[in-house]
Amino acid sequence: MSTTLVDPSHLPTGVPTARQLEFQDWEMGIFFHFGIRTFYEGHRDWDGRPMPPDAFRPAGLNCDNWIVSAKRAGMRYAVLVCKHHDGFANWPSRYSNYSVAQTPWKEGRGDVVREFTDACRRHGLKLGYYYSPAEWGNPKFKDPAAYDEHFLNQIAELLTGYGAIDILWFDGCGSEGHTYDWPRIIREIRRMQPNLLIFNMGDPDFRWVGNEAGVADLPNWNTVDVRRVPVLIPELIDSGMTTARWLPAECDCMMRWSNWFYEEADEHTVKPLEELMGLYYLSVGRGANLLINIGPDRRGLLPDADRARLLEFGAEIRRRFGHPIATMPDGALTATGWEYSAKEPFYLDHVIIQEDLTKGEAIRRFAIRFQSSHGGKPLTLHEGRNIGHKAICRFPLVAARKVIVEVTECDRPPALRGVELHNSVGLAHHH
Repeated sequence: MSTTLVDPSHLPTGVPTARQLEFQDWEMGIFFHFGIRTFYEGHRDWDGRPMPPDAFRPAGLNCDNWIVSAKRAGMRYAVLVCKHHDGFANWPSRYSNYSVAQTPWKEGRGDVVREFTDACRRHGLKLGYYYSPAEWGNPKFKDPAAYDEHFLNQIAELLTGYGAIDILWFDGCGSEGHTYDWPRIIREIRRMQPNLLIFNMGDPDFRWVGNEAGVADLPNWNTVDVRRVPVLIPELIDSGMTTARWLPAECDCMMRWSNWFYEEADEHTVKPLEELMGLYYLSVGRGANLLINIGPDRRGLLPDADRARLLEFGAEIRRRFGHPIATMPDGALTATGWEYSAKEPFYLDHVIIQEDLTKGEAIRRFAIRFQSSHGGKPLTLHEGRNIGHKAICRFPLVAARKVIVEVTECDRPPALRGVELHNSVGLAHHH
């Protein structure tokens, strides 16, 4: 087996933390953009149009409706926008006069962050808070030192007021050219919540895939050169640390065509099921996590169309992949991978492979071969590059007697964590 470095995008592999591997196992999460913008149809990021707090009146707010729907659809984590670029705080922040406390909702005594957090805990979803470092209209934003204080004060409210959370999701939008005291901010965050996973900025544990389309590129390596990640603590790089770092990718996307927040005008753009399935293959199927956004509506519930499509999406994933024909223990591990044989021919249209990533990523290239229903030498069904957390390999339905997963190039003897064979159309083979 060759170990030559043929792929210039491939670095010496970093090693994941146990927490990063746990994150990768969550696979799918749901994103909720909800706040003052929900109540201002047609407003856009950074448009500067005022959004007075008295419009915030989600009379039927029910985070159980959000979280139970997400859980039924197979989502393992949820991320709530706590403060978007407009500065409106979804919790009664002492450091803001623009929060739920200034609204008529619950006479100013409501707390969306609290209700969301409680619902996640009740239903067993991992939980994340989105916080936009940048904030338009805040005069402090022009004074980096004063703004760092504001940033840390609000983050401390979120990280000390609600118990342990899993993810702090930083949106880089609007921070271009702004200086933050990242070493101090990260030190404080890690002190308050040492088990937290940080997305994208400062000292990330996982990275943005680079688009908002919900699609990972191929190959999607888990180790990246930190010099090419947008915002990282310069001190770490200058200290001569290795520039290769384990940073799994997350693919975020919208349930609708172009709005993160709820609008009446674009309900007809809810993505069709087949497109969502395509995104699943192109994100989770390429070893990345998928974070899909729904903007809760003005009632404070998930919009009916988005919720129905989310549940349909979860049901279709279960229908296709909930009943494997065979899994790793049914076959045999070999020096180069895995193989499975059956006495009678069977139909097959997907093979799902997972690499054991505890020591990092070693597999560079692999092939799936099959012996057809009528014997003969094995033929190649599929060739792939990295496997990483998961590779969902899809091909035309074929009748097989034997399936071989062969690692054709890797850095050390391959370690597979799982293999599944699927017949997603459910056709029975008659012979």
